[in-house]
Amino acid sequence: MIETDNINPPHYKKGPIECIDAIESALTFEEFKGYCKAAALKYIWREDHKDSNVQDIDKAIWYLTRLRNKLENR
Repeated sequence: MIETDNINPPHYKKGPIECIDAIESALTFEEFKGYCKAAALKYIWREDHKDSNVQDIDKAIWYLTRLRNKLENR
């Protein structure tokens, strides 16, 4: 049985490249910061409008963790 990652599913990749990595490469650091904040806000905003509210909170946390790691490793 194959486990599915609902937070970062396989269709977010094209070959070995993840979409988030391509987005980060195309943006400046400040733009990427804004992107991560906006993505997290989107998932927080809509979490109580869907059946998968825990999944939406997990996705927001994923974007904020990605941003936090970038800030720490800068």
